[in-house]
Amino acid sequence: MSETSVTAITAARAEQRVRLLAARAAFAADASAQSQLATHLMSVLRQLVPERLGIYSAVRSEFDVAPVCLAEPDLIHTPLALPFSSLAPRRMEFRHWDRLPLSQRDECGILASDGPVVVPDVVLAPCVGYTASGWRLGYGGGYFDRWMAEHPHATVVGVAWSVGEIDETLWHPQPHDRALACVVTERGVV
Repeated sequence: MSETSVTAITAARAEQRVRLLAARAAFAADASAQSQLATHLMSVLRQLVPERLGIYSAVRSEFDVAPVCLAEPDLIHTPLALPFSSLAPRRMEFRHWDRLPLSQRDECGILASDGPVVVPDVVLAPCVGYTASGWRLGYGGGYFDRWMAEHPHATVVGVAWSVGEIDETLWHPQPHDRALACVVTERGVV
């Protein structure tokens, strides 16, 4: 792929992010959608039966998975982990979370755990956008893609609002992109 093509794809993804983040912010306050997404997410997690579940601290109108996972009786004994991202080098690892209130932030300013480094077998990944075939558009840092490349055995489930769906014809996977096992929205599992 030529450098011009990569530059064009990068620019197109940046434009998609702006549009999708605006749509997501307008959509995320819908209480009915919140409840529906929680129901679909728990259905998927009951099927996967994680031994250790990697979740995330919600930012920028992402669906907040933590309260759902903490309240779910089926997950009461499932160890949880949260990502901790470093800026230099750009790297993400998961750290055990004891379910106590979070007071630490990672190098990206996101609430994180100070527990030991662990590797979850199931991970929930927030999506700015997604395709029906499971490609994820994040914020552009590549943290989840690098983690997924290092841990191909993990099942990574995207969590998104349906307004984030990207037309397949507008998506051009790059060598660093990693597909998700599935994406859960308020409309169901993609």
